[in-house]
Amino acid sequence: MRKPVIQFIFFVALLSSFIAAQTPLHMPAKPNPNLYPANANVRQEIADTVAKAEKSNKRILLVFGANWCGDCYALDYAFHQASIEPTLDANYKVIHIDVGKFDKNLDVAAKYQINLHKGIPSIALLDSKGSLLNATAEFERARVMTEEDVLAFLNKWKPPAAK
Repeated sequence: MRKPVIQFIFFVALLSSFIAAQTPLHMPAKPNPNLYPANANVRQEIADTVAKAEKSNKRILLVFGANWCGDCYALDYAFHQASIEPTLDANYKVIHIDVGKFDKNLDVAAKYQINLHKGIPSIALLDSKGSLLNATAEFERARVMTEEDVLAFLNKWKPPAAK
């Protein structure tokens, strides 16, 4: 009877240490009220970013969201954490695209296969030439994700090393 109890206690301790090692995403104390610029010319911004990304061998993250979206702020806050920002800056260019109340930039979302019905933030991942590599709504519940989740995504999709 003693051995199963010791094994159970060991399992709980191991699980607790794993959970504690995960760093949950948070909302910033002072959210940027213009994180998703309302009047941005996103088509021009994408074109300009593709030109820069191609020269620097970086991929592009089109982050579809809105200034009213808590999960959008949690994801952006994660982008600026010490465990994530170096990987993001070294491998990606980020463009925040305002979807308003799901009534803005819908044509851009459709072009990049973003299904806004699944929620925001949603990400379209482009290669350095502007071609779509992946479209995902996996961050639509960013507040329950961890920094490790975001970093795993960025590491999975970062560009191959330049030759």
